Amino acid sequence: MYDAAVLIGRFQPVHNGHLALLREALARARQAVVVVGSAFQARTPKNPFTWQERAQMLRAALPEPERARLTMLPMRDYYDEPRWADAVRQAVAQATPARARLALVGHFKDSSSGYLRAFPGWDLIRMERQGTIDATAIRDAYLGASASTPEAALAPWAPHIPAATRAWLEQFAHTAHYPALQEEWRMLRAYRNSWACAPYPPVFVTVDALLRCQGRVLLIRRAHAPGKGLWALPGGFVEPHDTLWQSCLRELAEETHCPLPEERLRQALRAVRVFDHPERSQRGRVITHAYFFDLDDDALPEVRGGDDAAHAQWVAQEQLAGMEDQFHDDHWHIIGQLLAPG
Repeated sequence: MYDAAVLIGRFQPVHNGHLALLREALARARQAVVVVGSAFQARTPKNPFTWQERAQMLRAALPEPERARLTMLPMRDYYDEPRWADAVRQAVAQATPARARLALVGHFKDSSSGYLRAFPGWDLIRMERQGTIDATAIRDAYLGASASTPEAALAPWAPHIPAATRAWLEQFAHTAHYPALQEEWRMLRAYRNSWACAPYPPVFVTVDALLRCQGRVLLIRRAHAPGKGLWALPGGFVEPHDTLWQSCLRELAEETHCPLPEERLRQALRAVRVFDHPERSQRGRVITHAYFFDLDDDALPEVRGGDDAAHAQWVAQEQLAGMEDQFHDDHWHIIGQLLAPG
């Protein structure tokens, strides 16, 4: 008997495959530690449910006595596997007794299961995949339903989804979040379909601009899906005849009407970083070049939203820590890395 068995997943939503792994963890250990991934993301078609909602689904799928042996650990996406694995190890260590005997429960579904190899100090309890259950297909059926037919859309998946999860999803369909997620799901589906016949999946190149001035950063509110209404850095796709630098200046001007001349921006440029994690964007493979400009104590330039930005605003840097779940894609992480000391 292990002191604790760890189960890592996103559970978007909970299905019987997840439940089989969880029951195995409870059978093999005194305590089941569930690491709930993508914990602080904004709601998107890939991450439609908060970590608290997913924890609720997991608890509701178990008998009451077993719920008492569950420990839920929310874990953010770091877009950096070694850093993420370190964060998981530290969180599990804090939630379990010192020198606890630990096991990791999981199965190797596909390339996304490589994280199971990131914890060599834990025994691996390897299980076979439970049929062909796939949370992505469940989300597609659910979000692709008409406004009045979510129950019917889930019917083919009913044998694979705990009754408590089905009831929760049916209730969620009556919230304001559901139609907004459906709108974004349809946009992303149409976007991918537009290049589905290409011989290879395309790789998109974008630019983003991070301006800091008087301890504030310049952000926009996105006007359109994906990420409609979320905070983001001003930026966009590289035009065919522009350099990266030219694209950065163009997007900054179009989305914020920032009046700074190019020469002042050249003087303020502090860093250029590439962010290329394969899962950083739901549009597909998107590699962005982020330009960091520090205007020090200059007067705050007047800004206003334009083009793809519904709004532009200078936001105090100390406010950013509490805004993680309000950001588009990985922009919160981009800002954190570019503003990190040293």
